[in-house]
Amino acid sequence: MKWIKALLATALTVVLVYALNRTFFPVPALGSFLSPYEGFWRGVEKDDAFKTEELTLEGVQAPVQIRFDSLRIPHIFAQNDHDLYFAQGYLTAKDRLWQMEFMTHASAGRLAEIIGPQVLEMDRYQRRMGMLTSAKESLARMQADPNTNAVLEAYTEGVNAYISQLQPRDYPFEYKLLNYAPEKYTPLKVALLLKRLALDMTGYSDDLRMTNTLRKYGPEVVKDLFPDYPFKEEPIIPMGTKPDFTPLTVPPAPPAYIAALAQHTLERQKPENLGSNNWAVTGNRTASGYPLLASDPHLGLSLPSIWYVLQLHAPGVNAYGVTIPGAPGVGIGFNEQIAWGMTNVGSDVLDWYQITFKDNSRREYKHGNQWKPVRRVVEKIAVKGQALVLDTVLYTHHGPVVYLPEEEAYRSSSTPTGHAIRWTAHDNQNELHTLYAVNRARSYSEFREALRTWAAPAFNFVYADSSNIAIVSNGLYPLKWQGQGNFLLDGANPAHDWQGWIPMDQVPAVFNPSRGFVSSANQVPVHPQDYPYYLGSSFAGYERSARINQRLTAMTQATPDSFRVMQTDNFSFVPKNALPTLLALVQQENLTAAQKKAYQTLASWNYRFDPELTAPTLFEEWWQSLARAIWSDEFPAATYKSPSRDRLVQLLLNEPQARWYDNVETPQKETLTDLVNTTFLQVADSMNTADAQWKWGHAKNSSIKHLGLVQGLGHTLNTGGSANSINALNGSHGPSWRMVVQLGPTVKAWGVYPGGQSGNPGSRFYDNLLQDWQAGQLHELLFLRNAEDRKEKTQAVWVMKGK
Repeated sequence: MKWIKALLATALTVVLVYALNRTFFPVPALGSFLSPYEGFWRGVEKDDAFKTEELTLEGVQAPVQIRFDSLRIPHIFAQNDHDLYFAQGYLTAKDRLWQMEFMTHASAGRLAEIIGPQVLEMDRYQRRMGMLTSAKESLARMQADPNTNAVLEAYTEGVNAYISQLQPRDYPFEYKLLNYAPEKYTPLKVALLLKRLALDMTGYSDDLRMTNTLRKYGPEVVKDLFPDYPFKEEPIIPMGTKPDFTPLTVPPAPPAYIAALAQHTLERQKPENLGSNNWAVTGNRTASGYPLLASDPHLGLSLPSIWYVLQLHAPGVNAYGVTIPGAPGVGIGFNEQIAWGMTNVGSDVLDWYQITFKDNSRREYKHGNQWKPVRRVVEKIAVKGQALVLDTVLYTHHGPVVYLPEEEAYRSSSTPTGHAIRWTAHDNQNELHTLYAVNRARSYSEFREALRTWAAPAFNFVYADSSNIAIVSNGLYPLKWQGQGNFLLDGANPAHDWQGWIPMDQVPAVFNPSRGFVSSANQVPVHPQDYPYYLGSSFAGYERSARINQRLTAMTQATPDSFRVMQTDNFSFVPKNALPTLLALVQQENLTAAQKKAYQTLASWNYRFDPELTAPTLFEEWWQSLARAIWSDEFPAATYKSPSRDRLVQLLLNEPQARWYDNVETPQKETLTDLVNTTFLQVADSMNTADAQWKWGHAKNSSIKHLGLVQGLGHTLNTGGSANSINALNGSHGPSWRMVVQLGPTVKAWGVYPGGQSGNPGSRFYDNLLQDWQAGQLHELLFLRNAEDRKEKTQAVWVMKGK
């Protein structure tokens, strides 16, 4: 009996040791993960962990001084460009190594090799979209430029210098959770991050939904419900601003074409509301007499923060701002002469082409009167714990055929099948050169010259120096006929091909407009009467831009604090425009006491989406319910695109007898009054306006999650704002970097972002700025002129030296 017990105990011990050292996703190998010597406990950071020290590193050419301020933002002072970007790479890796590596794995379609087969289709999708192939081509373009090639080499050397120091016990928490190790950082990873930016900003389309609508209802209905230009709009370039160039000849529109009826899955649909803001005012409108600039990019929020903040100082450059972790240079920021910011343009730069193959071998496809060869690219996808997966992607001159007709696309809303993608992200420029040159620009002319190599994504670049302001909707735009790309295109017809490019010196721009300010909020860049080229028809609604312009117009003595307050403005024109009409249709005499209270809550509302109010929740629920009641019977979301909010408001205010109010799935004929009352009663009865859960800050369900969706490492947010407010916080999408810059002889700046410098959840600098961000507070940014400037303002100093 004793021997049996001993054998069982031994067997149990062996099994336990084996189990503790095996990964059962999502559970890591618990033995090493929980080890006090090498497990996640090692990531807990003591308050005094960051001290002055000297680093001796292979590759540093001359001593580099790095001063850390109270927010642990590094200020890098180097004697040459190589050491500047080496230090940037080293420091970014120290704080954000897992984040930068994980994002490059995701962009390259390599998550399955660290997570497993459950994300294989996600990887396949990234490869099929041409992300890895295009990144390699983009890298070749960057490496052909001596400056950007040197920057890439120095930055990756710095990252790898940090990685080479690590032992497994030192790996960031997430490596231990997923049980893998960091790999060598390469210049290709930088190119992948820039491609990821293009995917996030432009990798969507309404072409298939619009084609379905055209096929069902015909061109007259489409023209009525989906106009090329909105009813209400305040374009980025002030109306009446005429071009000062001789335009190219725009290609003529070919005969009408409707894509063949085929089995499709729906593409990633463009969001209508969410976006970013930026603006600048001249010195005539400020208290200081010098221009002020604000940048407020709104993106998907996560922890670690999507931005990393630093200052880069070397001969010829002194730039401060936010960077993409894993890529060199400052993305949004300022230097001693200029400041700049970005919002997404949202132009139509992604089209789908129906491909006609010669036969089932799919070795050739039709284009004009010839059969062109298909180029086949075999993607090799590693899968954790399984055999290598080989996936063949078919390339046409348009681009890759992302999914064949018989294939099931990754997620049903990802992409049409049987079509090739034509996308500016595949037309490679040298965006890294733009960042390099903008960081060093000293004037508007130098700034514009730097933008010439920025292709994708197209951005509205706001600009200010001590005397001037400007905004440029800059990027690589295809030369299209009016409406080209609104629907699926014929890949066999050469007339449907993109016919060239809008010259970089003919993109929409305005310099020192007479009104004294510039602004953008992802709205239409320019009125068609003022611009000869077609950029698209699906931009953000006018509401945020109208509120920005309303407030800027009233400013005569603007201060940095004026801009800070403005960035957290929760007012929305959507209820202001629509709610009075809706309330007038409600039959008040039939309301219960609770329904009357809901009615009065809305009737007395000031149209601000403040967190302590219930009116925003009431309105948003009612508005969404009413929109579904009007459109869902004839435009089900799974197949068709619903008309825009702008068109819906126009319908409600001016077309009380429109056919679309009737529900075609019921025998009776519904009217607008019927729908307004039915939906109001449903919403009013479902809500208790006295219940705290219906206050907007709680009901809007905003949060900021860990990038790897690790529970407990994110935060629930109780804040105001809406998709159509300047403070466009909605769900997990919102202000990622609020910055205000005061130009002049001595540039001053303020900023905040939701998170902190560290990617380590065990550090107080992981999320130390989150509360200030929620409260709408900004920190003055310490912008040092040289390594000796204001030494009392920094808390630790590192010196890097070569071996």
